[in-house]
Amino acid sequence: MSNDARRHGVPGWGIPRRRLLTGASTGFGAMALSALAARGDLGHASGDSAPKARVRSVIFCFMSGGVSAVDSFDPKPRLAIDHGKPMPVPVRPTMFNANGTIMASPWEFRRRGESGLPVSELFPHVADCADDLAVIRSMTSPANEHAQANYHLHSGFSLAGHPSAGAWMSYGLGSDCREMPGFVVLAGGGAPLGGVGVYGSGYLPATHQATLLDPAAAEPIANIRPREPLFSQEARMRVVARLDRRHLAIAGDDPRLEAAIRSYETAARMQAAVPGFVDLADETAATKALYGMDSPVRETVEYGRQCLLARRLVERGVRFIELTCLPRPADPGQIGNPWDQHGGLRAGHAEMARQVDQPIAGLIHDLKARGLFEETLVVWAGEFGRTPFAQGSDGRDHNPFGFSVWIAGGGVKGGSIYGATDDLGYHAVEHPVTVHHLWATVLHLLGVDHEKLTYRFGGRDFRLSDVHGRVIHDILA
Repeated sequence: MSNDARRHGVPGWGIPRRRLLTGASTGFGAMALSALAARGDLGHASGDSAPKARVRSVIFCFMSGGVSAVDSFDPKPRLAIDHGKPMPVPVRPTMFNANGTIMASPWEFRRRGESGLPVSELFPHVADCADDLAVIRSMTSPANEHAQANYHLHSGFSLAGHPSAGAWMSYGLGSDCREMPGFVVLAGGGAPLGGVGVYGSGYLPATHQATLLDPAAAEPIANIRPREPLFSQEARMRVVARLDRRHLAIAGDDPRLEAAIRSYETAARMQAAVPGFVDLADETAATKALYGMDSPVRETVEYGRQCLLARRLVERGVRFIELTCLPRPADPGQIGNPWDQHGGLRAGHAEMARQVDQPIAGLIHDLKARGLFEETLVVWAGEFGRTPFAQGSDGRDHNPFGFSVWIAGGGVKGGSIYGATDDLGYHAVEHPVTVHHLWATVLHLLGVDHEKLTYRFGGRDFRLSDVHGRVIHDILA
């Protein structure tokens, strides 16, 4: 209510929303709000202009550290022709400014699938899914440093304090899973540079921040296993629930208290659900092999476990799942940015591709076999790309001016390419794309009008797509 209403004593001022909804019209307002919240409809647009929901869940395969586009999904023959020559165009400042000459890709590209989509031999398994991928070759970022770029990719802003994409989708759509929150991070690889704030809820209610689950840990979530007999805990929880309701009735409309109560209630349900969820005993050996879990490479096995659990979370109705890359065995201290090869690009990128290639392809095949692909969106992206010229003799520095990401799943035009970089793979020159465009498109596929999913904070309405985003209709089926 406005300050004028408060000053002039407008009837009803000071009545908390919860008390008003439960007291007025015999409580029908509260019943309607509860139904909407349970269905997750609060973020949906309505009317003739509302986008039709194509998918209900998102799996975000975050390639932390920055994959080189010219070595993965954006072939540039000129790099081989001009290998060893100086760059013919001005070079923008890089992270370390130890810039060398043009460097050819160590990997060959082949046209794959019926679409003929070019994919590097770095990703032989994902290449088999070429007809399912919509590759955006003109992605850009304003940030050239990992932490800022990580925040920008996740939230649309380069500074901490804004909600992550997963938090926005949990806020707008809720979760179809009662036992799990709407936003889950499979955090076997640890947090990216910038810390766990990258997964935060910012100024949204705290209940929408990510729940971090480490599939390889003895206890995937701290204290997930009760420390007391089940009957004792159930009795205690009934008492706590009564006390919570009494305290909330006294405190009135307190979003922080409501969020805390909901978090505790979800946590109690998770104690029963999570141990069984991470137990893969009911998965066949063939399914595990599909995800690379029979590999002699530990990192492939663990990333495969994340991908398999992502499918299980989709089956349970979790809205947004993010996967994390594990550190390279050759550089175990490089937690948070394992794709970051300023030197040793051939060995480093090969190691990382070996970790994620088969598991991601297995995820796509498994989703399709189970009829889940058309209701799931897989997003593959790093925070920026890498330069077409060398850093030192065999590395590449950060390149935020033009790089590649891809999406696949329901409502996506598979086997397609959108945008382009110049003939060196340095700058986006055709249909430049921002992270605001990317998330606007994801929200559209979820049935949400990105311009209407807003939250007022600090005197303005914020949204994931900010004021710049637009839906990339050309990659939609």
